[in-house]
Amino acid sequence: MPKPTFFRLPKEKQDTLIQAAKKEFSRAPLHESSIANIVKEACIPRGSFYQYFEDKEDLFYYLLRLLSRKSKEQFISTLQKKGGDLFAAFTEVFQFAIQDIRNQENANFFKNAFSNMNYKTENTLAENFFEEDLKKQDLALLRSVNTKKLNINDERELQDMITILEAVTFHNLVQAFAGELTAEEALDHYLAQMELLKKGLYREPSPAISSGK
Repeated sequence: MPKPTFFRLPKEKQDTLIQAAKKEFSRAPLHESSIANIVKEACIPRGSFYQYFEDKEDLFYYLLRLLSRKSKEQFISTLQKKGGDLFAAFTEVFQFAIQDIRNQENANFFKNAFSNMNYKTENTLAENFFEEDLKKQDLALLRSVNTKKLNINDERELQDMITILEAVTFHNLVQAFAGELTAEEALDHYLAQMELLKKGLYREPSPAISSGK
């Protein structure tokens, strides 16, 4: 996490530093990235960097946490727009995410993150470390799900279902951004897997998800 001095910066300066970091981590993987490039892009003295973060790893994982929080906010919004349909929401978010492959900076950032995956990276991307926000977001998420068509008996099973869908979604995103699959191939694989899951997790049959082809 950033040091308290970072949060005392005006938001504009915080954003400038974060964008400079994203640009550098898009250029190179974490272990090859340069603090010198980050401070040059952000127009701050190198000494100031260490007033805000312990090191480049600290900044990198903070950036991932910001993206994780934003991703969950977008998912909850999509879920509400889809009337609580969990599968439809996951599918739309996945389709939106792989469009970022066409955005070179975003694609390079996630490719670098995914191609150098370790437990900490995966855990940071999969979860949100802002504890209070996490509790609020998870509550909003659970309340937004329409459970009538889901083959579950209680909230614990709903949470387990969400965990399964998150894992499948995350795995396919990793393959897409790491370049193991094209965006189209990743979408086809994802839709096939989601249809398979629906056979066991839906109480009643539903129309096949369309890839828009």
